[in-house]
Amino acid sequence: MKVLIVGSGGREHAIAWKISQNPKVNKIFAAPGNAYNKVIKNCENINLKTSNDILNFAIKEKIDLTIVGSEELLVDGIVDKFQENNLTIFGPNKEAAMLEGSKAFAKDFMQKYGVKTAKYQSFTDKEKAIKYLDEISYPVVIKASGLAAGKGVVIAQNRKEAEDTLNDMMTNKVFAAAGDTVVIEEFLDGVEISVLSITDSEVIIPFISAKDHKKISEKETGLNTGGMGVIAPNPYYTKTIEEKFIQNILNPTLKGIKEEKMNFAGIIFFGLMVANGEVYLLEYNMRMGDPETQAVLPLMKSDFLDVINSALNKDLKNIKIDWENKSACCVVMAAGGYPVKYEKGNLISGLEKFDINNDESGKIAFYKIYGDYKDKDIDKFVLSSQDIKRIKILGFYAKFWEKLRIEFNKRATIILGANLEDKEFLDILDFIMSKTDRLQTTYLYINDEIDKYMTDKNITNFINKYSIEIIKGEAKDFIPNLKERFFDERKSGDALQNFA
Repeated sequence: MKVLIVGSGGREHAIAWKISQNPKVNKIFAAPGNAYNKVIKNCENINLKTSNDILNFAIKEKIDLTIVGSEELLVDGIVDKFQENNLTIFGPNKEAAMLEGSKAFAKDFMQKYGVKTAKYQSFTDKEKAIKYLDEISYPVVIKASGLAAGKGVVIAQNRKEAEDTLNDMMTNKVFAAAGDTVVIEEFLDGVEISVLSITDSEVIIPFISAKDHKKISEKETGLNTGGMGVIAPNPYYTKTIEEKFIQNILNPTLKGIKEEKMNFAGIIFFGLMVANGEVYLLEYNMRMGDPETQAVLPLMKSDFLDVINSALNKDLKNIKIDWENKSACCVVMAAGGYPVKYEKGNLISGLEKFDINNDESGKIAFYKIYGDYKDKDIDKFVLSSQDIKRIKILGFYAKFWEKLRIEFNKRATIILGANLEDKEFLDILDFIMSKTDRLQTTYLYINDEIDKYMTDKNITNFINKYSIEIIKGEAKDFIPNLKERFFDERKSGDALQNFA
């Protein structure tokens, strides 16, 4: 299967990484792409930027699926062009993309269908907008209606700041045509929540929540940006907040999509504000958020490509998306002067300092997982069951994963403290072993009675599938030596490091 991913940011990198986990995907093209072709297998950059060039490439290469990360191209109607040529593409058509492309259009949509949002007025005439400044209280939010890469929002603390902002947007064109129309909106003081979701225009399924940090400076100060970092899940997204979001925002949004006959399969990003216990919608984005995607997708246990295909087939009502019971964090590194005036295209250097093979701290972290064990002519690879759970996360890093896979292939493996009733442990071990040749034996060292496991058909099938050998006590001649090396007080410095 050939997949084309449109966009050049960290968001597209995360999408490509997640999509690459599906065994059906044998080739990924990235337009225009970035460095992720270096770390994702069978990923190739193609220097294409316009809708027409991308369309022609997709036709020529017979692309099976195109995923669009760029909001500009969505608003430009790239989905419509692909559909006219009978090509499969994931994203909103031009009509639906206007929910992001025009904040004025989106606010009118919210008002029409009863989506809970802040009070607002839209203006195309600057003098009328300035006159309105005398009728409102402060602080106030002023938004450039069009696309401004997440930077076209200003919180004006007083009337002077508000008028200066209107001059910047509508006269000085600091956001180009995006500021031709402005939205002046009631300021809500609270906590922001990002909720990505997927829709087939018949249902909307929310993803795990996230908390974006937009301000450029420390302690949430300075100008808004496209996002300086994010955590997932959002600790403020409680069950009560979720229920209010679904009732007052998600359901009315779906009603509006149906009544407006917006027929598409794609992403809806809900930017929420929780203020005084109530949930308000700040904005829609009609694609994966950046940097939210980089924290949300690593927590998705389900196959992302399968989820997308369900949306394309209008079958979302029949699926359930599974999530890791863990947390994720993404920190953004930006060029000096961002988001106002800054250089683009500079190469990032110094990453080699973090190579796990080049410095002592890296080696320690590396051996926490590698568990290198060589003694008395015995060559074994030792892991704990907790190490196994860590490996799934570390699989994100292609270089590490490749070395780990080699290690699994060439040496027999001992897994300490295995709990065969732990489904997460078995799922991850199944994933690892399915990705390796397994020419050597895998031993599961179990501290308690094993008879109870042997009555479970799923467990016995798993053991037989990979020819796993269960060992207990000192049933193998290498066990006493293993215990001495890792558990006795006579540990060497290497052993302490290896078993850290």
